[in-house]
Amino acid sequence: MTQVDGLVGLIFLALKVLALVGAVYAIVHAVRQRPDAFTAVNKLTKPIWLGILIVAALILLATSPVGLLGIIAVVAVCVYLVDVRPRVDDIQHGGSRW
Repeated sequence: MTQVDGLVGLIFLALKVLALVGAVYAIVHAVRQRPDAFTAVNKLTKPIWLGILIVAALILLATSPVGLLGIIAVVAVCVYLVDVRPRVDDIQHGGSRW
């Protein structure tokens, strides 16, 4: 094993840990939200998002985040964190948190 192989392995491990942390954060966030907040912002229902996020976390546990399934799982988590989470938070906090 060369230093390059070790570095690549370390980078893949860091990506996997980062993806898993993001998935767990997204799951915890989704669990804590009211079910009607998801439909109020025209997103999929809370149970569907929880299912997507849990499956994504399981895929990330079982595979590499740079494989096809891993990339799909990371994209699903990112869609939740970047699109769904802010809208759900806004609807529950009256549209402004500042």
